[in-house]
Order: sequence, then C-alpha cells, then structure tokens
Amino acid sequence: MLGGLFGRDVAIDLGTANTLVFVKGHGIVLSEPSVVAVDNKTDKVVAVGSGAKRMLGRTPGNIVAMRPLKDGVIADFEVTEKMLSYFIRKTQSRRRIFRSLVGPRVVVCVPSGVTGVELRAVKEATESAGARQAYIIEEPLAAAIGAGLPVNEAEGCMVVDIGGGTSEVAVMSLGGIVTKSSVRIAGNDFDAAITGYIQREYKLAIGTQTAEQLKIELGSAFPLVEEESAEIRGRDLVTGLPKTIAITSEEIREAISVPVEAIVAAVRDTLDRTPPELASDIMDRGMVLAGGGALLRLLDERLRRETGIPVHVADDPLMCVAIGSGRSLEELEYYRNALSAG
Repeated sequence: MLGGLFGRDVAIDLGTANTLVFVKGHGIVLSEPSVVAVDNKTDKVVAVGSGAKRMLGRTPGNIVAMRPLKDGVIADFEVTEKMLSYFIRKTQSRRRIFRSLVGPRVVVCVPSGVTGVELRAVKEATESAGARQAYIIEEPLAAAIGAGLPVNEAEGCMVVDIGGGTSEVAVMSLGGIVTKSSVRIAGNDFDAAITGYIQREYKLAIGTQTAEQLKIELGSAFPLVEEESAEIRGRDLVTGLPKTIAITSEEIREAISVPVEAIVAAVRDTLDRTPPELASDIMDRGMVLAGGGALLRLLDERLRRETGIPVHVADDPLMCVAIGSGRSLEELEYYRNALSAG
C-alpha cells in the first residue's frame, strides 16, 4: 500500500509515546511507538517503532532501546533524525528514494511550550531526514483542527490535549493561540506514578508496560460506579522473586491523583487568563479533550465539575492531532496563520 505514495507531502504527529504519519491524499498511514533500538557497537539502528518497543527492558548489553523524545521535545537529536528518516522513507516509494528528486513538504507537531532552540532542533531533524521544507504547527492548534473546531473564526475554542509527555491547554481564536498552559505532565507520568505507588505500597517492581496496562484497565479521574480490580505480576523487592498481587481501581486513582490534579490546575489557570469575550464562547461551546490522556475514564466529568464548563471528548482523541496536522497540510493557505515555515 505504501509503495504508491511517492512524492506525497506528509504531516507528522511526533509524540513522546507514539508517532503518527498523515500522507496527503491518503490520510493516516502509519502509527508507531516513538522508540528506536540502537546497537552501541556499530551505532546502527536495529529497529524502529513497534519492533523497538518490544525490545524495551529485554535487550542485550550492546543494544539500547530508547525513546528519543522526552516531554514532547527532542532529547537525542541524532536518534530522532534516524527515526524521522525511517518514518518518512516508509511513506515514500523506493522509486522516489533512489531518484534525485526534492523531498516532500512536512508538517510536524510540537508542544506549545517549546523553546526556540527546541523548535530549531525539530526543523533541522526534519530537513535532515529528507524534507524539502519543514512547517511547524503547535499541538493544541492541530488538535482543534482535527476535532473540527473553527480555529480561524473570531470565536473562542478551547482544547485540552493530553499526550505522553506534555499536556497542552489552549484557547484559540482567528487562527492563533490566545492563552495557553503547557505542563510537562501527561500519560507517561501516570505510568510512573503507578509504578512508584506499587513499589511503595507493595514492595513490588513492575515494568512500564504493566503500569500502562493498569492505567488503561483500572485508571479513572473520578470514582467509578463499580470499582474494579486486577491481578499483576512483578518482582518482589525483598526476596527478588516473582510475586502476584491484586490491586483496585481506587488504588490506581490514588496513585495518579497528583498528575491528574496538575492537569486540572493547568485548565483552571488557562481559563483564569482567558479574555471575557472568549470565555463566554467557551461556556457555550465547551472544551474538547484530545490525546491519549483523554481516554482516562471520567476525566471529562472531573473537569466538568471543577470548572463548570461543558467538556467533550474528541471523536478520535488518539488521532486528533495527526488528523489536524494533515488538514493543515492539505489546506496550507487556509491554515497559514497556524503554521510556521522552516
């Protein structure tokens, strides 16, 4: 399928946890974990995406499986460049790669709180990976476009985008961000909080993938009608032997309470700084939740009760930013105000 896409411009939702690629005219064609496995002896990439994620915590000494992005920004430039190159190449045909033709135009999403240095690193990595021109779009704008909000109109739109490394809260109008909060607390912090809680309370070590599964199966931001439980297996920190315990949804809610409260506080802070006219629009329209964190059960209810504002979860929160990036690519002139060119 990917072989016929040569010459197509692409939009990349470059996330801490996952990278999604939108190809112009074809929609989202690729969704892979943002993980790269590198052989330290040869400095060669062994695997990227799903193949590399399966290696996390399971590699021999000479191979390191890593996430080259931390908190939504580039932590390892060279590895990120290799990962971008792999994803861009995967969406272009061999015929395209081996002919001396100009590369595709690429739109890349970044958190709204990135510094100028971080922004240049993203642009340079994208161009080094083969892009003819790199455009940057801030994640809240992309999420709003993906959710179908009228970002170019003189009306207030509010988005809460909770990814793997950052949570972005923004109020937009006339194609730009009016007020925003960007906190480097998100889905990965939920996982870390669960890991820490189980280690403290049960003296049990679990992996990040187990913590993520617990978040998905038992996590919530508000009490459930019927609380649930699950069995998990890990390594007993006292004996060093495998051990199985039962844990409840109430415990997981307690474990993630601090990062959840930080996100709620960012939403309140953004609303406090929103101009009255736009605040009135948001009271009528409500705010939209996007990103993987939007799938945390009853987070919408928690925010509704804390702010008194209607809260809607985007139709496809995981794909929302990638879809919005793709739409901005397909209608470059219409969304020109939302994009910055590299």
